[in-house]
Amino acid sequence: MPERKFTVKPSLTTRGLSPENQETPLEYLQTDAMNNYQFFRRNHFDYPSLNQANYRLLFGGLIKRPLSLSLQDLSRFPAKTLKVALECAGNKRGHFEPKTYGEQWGKGAISQGYWRGVPLAHILDLTGFSSHAAEVVVKGYDHGVRKGSEKNETYARSLPLEKALHLDTIIAFEYNGQPLSYKHGYPLRLIVPGWYAMASVKWVRQISVIGTSFKGAFQTNDYMYYPSQETDEGAFPVTELNVNSTIQTPLDMEVLDGSRHCIRGIAWTGKGMITRVEISLDNGESWLDADFHPPASSYEWVSWQYVWNPGKSGEYSILSRATDSIGRTQVRKAFWNRKGYGYNAMDHVRVFVY
Repeated sequence: MPERKFTVKPSLTTRGLSPENQETPLEYLQTDAMNNYQFFRRNHFDYPSLNQANYRLLFGGLIKRPLSLSLQDLSRFPAKTLKVALECAGNKRGHFEPKTYGEQWGKGAISQGYWRGVPLAHILDLTGFSSHAAEVVVKGYDHGVRKGSEKNETYARSLPLEKALHLDTIIAFEYNGQPLSYKHGYPLRLIVPGWYAMASVKWVRQISVIGTSFKGAFQTNDYMYYPSQETDEGAFPVTELNVNSTIQTPLDMEVLDGSRHCIRGIAWTGKGMITRVEISLDNGESWLDADFHPPASSYEWVSWQYVWNPGKSGEYSILSRATDSIGRTQVRKAFWNRKGYGYNAMDHVRVFVY
């Protein structure tokens, strides 16, 4: 009999069961367009129950023409496909010092692929929104009791009108050429390129135009940077992705032989493009340029590599840092904030070469 070969899929790393929160083991990834199985999962509540047969997307608020769109209605609008990386605002939270409360994400609460959908602006233009419009509120079907509160709440976020009208802010119905998976927002989710993924609301139910600032709990309590441990002084909202990089291989505390090795990883930013990725093999004393191909768009990560010949045995402290086209470079210590958002310190692994 011929030998049977099995393909072992890496399991996601569980950070929470109810609601389900799981991250991707990035060191296993050999592609930059990840399938549904590999895509990280971030939920605030248990998965919602949907009546797919009667699904409608509602538009209301400060508009002249309220809309109720079926999936078939939406399919008649011009669509576009964007390659976008989505990163949880709490990605790498487990690396903060001192520690912050919340899911202790490692490096894997980030994934990317090809999203296809209708620009939100196309539909908002049909509604005849008011000249007093300030923000667009997007409400999902997911709801429950928010952590730290006794109230039953629905997940909802708002975007400034300018961001909502950006032609790359889309209502997505496909991922990698297939309908969205249920666990990633089927049948519709918002995709907001360049912003942390809390803005890309899943299981979209209703979109409303308002003339004031939205005060929902996931807008003004969660997803705020709180620089102080004791007070809310100096707080400001989480929006655009910070410039960042991750070392995929070698792994932290890995033992290597003295032959040639490829240090590889990814780098990304929420504004501009990645223009440089550097590697240090001596804990930041000196820096070397890594190789990468510029991305086709500013919304995707770049895959980088550096071929390393250790030369001698011993312990090595490897760092990576990325720079983007607006001049932002990763620093040694991340900006600490009480809820642990936006971690983007230089990545760091230690290895021993024998």
